[in-house]
Amino acid sequence: MSSRPVRCRSCGSTECRLIVDLGDQPLANNLLRTVDLDRPEPCFPLRLLLCTDCWLLQLAHTVPPVELFSEYVYYSSFSETMLAHAKSAVEEYRTRFQLNGESFVVEIASNDGYLLQYVRAYGIPYLGVEPAANIAEAARGKGIETETAFFSEAFARKLAASRGRADLILANNVFAHVPDINGFVRGLEILLAPHGRVVLEFPYALDCVRNCEFDTIYHEHVFYFLLTPLLPLFERHNLTVYDVKKLDIHGGSLRIFVGRPGHVEPTPACAELQNDEQRLGADSLGFYLGFSERIRELRAELLHLLNALQDDGKRLAAYGASAKGSTLLNYMQIGPSVIPYIVDRSPHKQNMFSPGMHIPIRAPECLLEDQPDYTLLLTWNFADEILEQQTEYRRRGGKFIIPIPCIEIV
Repeated sequence: MSSRPVRCRSCGSTECRLIVDLGDQPLANNLLRTVDLDRPEPCFPLRLLLCTDCWLLQLAHTVPPVELFSEYVYYSSFSETMLAHAKSAVEEYRTRFQLNGESFVVEIASNDGYLLQYVRAYGIPYLGVEPAANIAEAARGKGIETETAFFSEAFARKLAASRGRADLILANNVFAHVPDINGFVRGLEILLAPHGRVVLEFPYALDCVRNCEFDTIYHEHVFYFLLTPLLPLFERHNLTVYDVKKLDIHGGSLRIFVGRPGHVEPTPACAELQNDEQRLGADSLGFYLGFSERIRELRAELLHLLNALQDDGKRLAAYGASAKGSTLLNYMQIGPSVIPYIVDRSPHKQNMFSPGMHIPIRAPECLLEDQPDYTLLLTWNFADEILEQQTEYRRRGGKFIIPIPCIEIV
């Protein structure tokens, strides 16, 4: 790392401490074609810092968003879990915020319209804002009104002027992706109607650290949020976090509700969660210092298991060509000699190769055709859905290895 002090992207402090170093890694969603395999593959440092002034976890190195999101390979609609989660959320918001045909809903990073399709079904005016051109085009192909753009302060001003301010702004699994976090929150404040609400979802850093979910660390995720550092961030921009909800999705996520001071009343849930974080020591350095060692221990344990299975003549595969899978495979240096292929439901990933390790990606049907003895479940956050889909593979004797939070064979 450079000797120049690193400043916290939120509060500007130079009191940043290295917590985890996962080495230099390729971009986790940069899947490769056959013609790409002999070309140089860019890698970037993947190091996690902790600001000991505001307690915000963040990457030391930033990859420009245009390199990460202009074209994208993750389509949310291929996950039944994500669709059910989105539908339930829209039903909750429609009732809670009394949304109707006079309302205006904006979703930032709206992906392929997996959530806004349910907003549209209720006749609520909406707009999706999606930076990846290919994903936005897929959404428009479904009839979901979508603008291809990166959300920013300037974009918020333009949209507020042309369409009016939003009664509800949704941002699911994007808040952690934006290096200019202050600019993003300023944009929310500009676009939000006086009585409007913002709802954001993101992986919860407390679960990440406690459950050794190190594979959620990749270059797209610039930040790893607790509630504690978010309260002063929103206050700086004349917004208030007034409610929170813990979710099971993605290995543990947090949903926060934001409004304007004077228009919202903080719920007891905010104070309770902040007190829980303090009680667990999440606003102290000691809580984070063992994280790196637990990651190393998990690496040694998983590699030992895979090597033992190979030595016993067992055949292996992996499920889920995900970003988190890329982090795990590259950190542990697990390549085609151990995992000859990965299966994934998304046809946009099939016939491609994983970043760094260059493992071929195939359709899930290959598990039944090939019947490997063990399949490493890289998308462990969707374990219930995938295990149900793969009932026949398991009935024939196939087993899944769930690597996180602790290694389990099912």
